[in-house]
Amino acid sequence: MMKHLLFILVFIFSCNQKPKDILTININSSDVIYTQNSQLSLSCEFNEVNIDNINIKYYLNDKEIKENILLSNSKLGTNTIKAQLKVDDFILTSKKNIDIYSDTNPVIFKYKILNEYSHDISSYTQGLEFFNDFLYESTGLNGYSAIKKIDLFNGKVVVEKYLDDKYFGEGLTIINDHVLQLTWKNKIGFIYDPNSLDLIDSFNYDKNTEGWGLANDSKFLYLSDGSSKIRIIDPKTFLEIDSIEIVTNTKKIKNINELEVVDNIIYANTYQSNKDVVLMIEKNSGKVLGLINFDGLRDKVKKHPELDVLNGIAFNKKRNSFFVTGKKWDKIFEVKIFKE
Repeated sequence: MMKHLLFILVFIFSCNQKPKDILTININSSDVIYTQNSQLSLSCEFNEVNIDNINIKYYLNDKEIKENILLSNSKLGTNTIKAQLKVDDFILTSKKNIDIYSDTNPVIFKYKILNEYSHDISSYTQGLEFFNDFLYESTGLNGYSAIKKIDLFNGKVVVEKYLDDKYFGEGLTIINDHVLQLTWKNKIGFIYDPNSLDLIDSFNYDKNTEGWGLANDSKFLYLSDGSSKIRIIDPKTFLEIDSIEIVTNTKKIKNINELEVVDNIIYANTYQSNKDVVLMIEKNSGKVLGLINFDGLRDKVKKHPELDVLNGIAFNKKRNSFFVTGKKWDKIFEVKIFKE
């Protein structure tokens, strides 16, 4: 068998043929949908010939594993299994992606309106966060993007500054006494003084990504880019140090938008035109623990042609309540969240 393999490998490489599909990974499991409780059995075929007795190394996300593996230590979302066959100086590699989902169903939550506050109906809300009793807001659209410091409970905009027309404002958060604001496709973020909103500095995104939502847990930044991933960023270097992928028990969730971190949960808006929902995501894993159904909230704001989706969620620690609004809504709602 080894001589046969060596002959085929020599033929492939001497003819400059691509060895794609020559080595195939087979994954066997009793589970149709993989979770961290799933057991996998790996094997390979070479030119449609089973080669279980040949020494093949297997890897999960580039870490060597055995051919039988429990997925308990894997990340949720997309994982890559790699098989590597080496014969003398020739190496064949095959990869296959698998998706690993949550092992629990999300819990459905509802909301109760505590108070309503006036909101600028022209604001295309992208980020919302409380800091030192003020509400900070980032708004989008080229030519209209701004950053605001708002005295919400007295109905006053304290400071408002507009971005250059080339920038489309996105998510916002406050960490280490600085206000950070993302832009959509410019791959640049801005750093402001929280009192005056004077521009202090800027930063670039570490990866080739868009800026959507931004939040922090006082230690790390959490950045969404419209995909199913939330990227974990070092707030000092602005380098990506890790990421999580957002999953339920049946699917990955895309279009993750505005974010807020409270304790070990990320509250995430999703950009869906027909559904006003916020996900409750386990911060360390990406598992969707719950879904807050804000159905009916949009019916309570002024109707107009540019009215858009729910976006913007901020937690007020002193009041122990959430504040939510949407793109071009004329109200901000203070709400309590509870299980159905």
